[in-house]
Amino acid sequence: MKRALITGITGQDGSYLAELLLEKGYRVYGLRRRTSTPNHANIEHLLDDIELLEGDLTDLSSLIRAVRVSDPDEVYNLAAQSYVGTSWPQPLLTSDLTALGATNLLEAVRLTKPEVRYYQASSSEMFGKVVECPQRETTPFYPRSPYGVSKVYAHWMTVNYRESYDMFACSGILFNHESPRRGIEFVTRKVTDAVARIAGGLQSELKMGNLDAVRDWGYAGDYVEAMWMMLQQETPEDYVIATGETHSVRELLEIAFKYVGLDYRDFVVQDKSLCRPAEVDLLLGDCAKARAKLGWRPKVDFEGLIAMMVEADLERVQFIQSKGYRRYENRVYDYFPAVRGG
Repeated sequence: MKRALITGITGQDGSYLAELLLEKGYRVYGLRRRTSTPNHANIEHLLDDIELLEGDLTDLSSLIRAVRVSDPDEVYNLAAQSYVGTSWPQPLLTSDLTALGATNLLEAVRLTKPEVRYYQASSSEMFGKVVECPQRETTPFYPRSPYGVSKVYAHWMTVNYRESYDMFACSGILFNHESPRRGIEFVTRKVTDAVARIAGGLQSELKMGNLDAVRDWGYAGDYVEAMWMMLQQETPEDYVIATGETHSVRELLEIAFKYVGLDYRDFVVQDKSLCRPAEVDLLLGDCAKARAKLGWRPKVDFEGLIAMMVEADLERVQFIQSKGYRRYENRVYDYFPAVRGG
């Protein structure tokens, strides 16, 4: 039986990846940070089938211990300070977790079990102010946020460990990928949550920043399959994972509101304070290499993804209304089963 260690297992990608690996017969270990109020919403249904280990990307000794205990064949580093907006007011935290944290994990693997197959979660935010379109594995990086800069550091450190120590270490340069398990601070969930609340009479307007920003959005459940595929190859390489299609925030709004029979223009208010200090206007991925070498293709299209997310949030609103709540409380997100939808 293969064994895998996943950092960030409680997040969107970690939960989908854990499900995939369990289906394939893996013994799955997950690294979690010690917190006073653990949030296991995304993995609550998996707690009997996985083993959680306490540790932190900023603490090398805990990572070494986690690798020793789990004795993995594969390590997936999905943990990070992953919200771009937070990286401006908290650049040092973002660097510690997202950049240096990846180095700590690579070093823990090198010192403990260097034959492990290692996956690093890289990001399309590394391309930032793009110098070519679409973006592929050879496109130069030009990050436009502390988050993007930190991901570039982690990406190149992964390459360095691969070349310096002959480790099977690779990166997936994943473009935006969403699901009903996406955090509410991300624009897709912010929109679908607001649509459900407006449709349910719990909210009257939605404040948004730049409506013209364009992204290549896919479904997280499809993207974790690509992660696994990368570690099954004969040689470690880096891959862009994307749909090859772009959609604007405005189009996201139009589709999401239309799903409940509403016109977004009646509810959306633009707020310049929500715009990024340095915007990334266009991200479009070229996943030709992944298609050719991995045989990977996305299965869920953009409209299907947004419908899936709106439907899950409508179920949340119905739950809230059935309990008599007028606003969200942490326990709703922590325990409501629809979080596990999709």
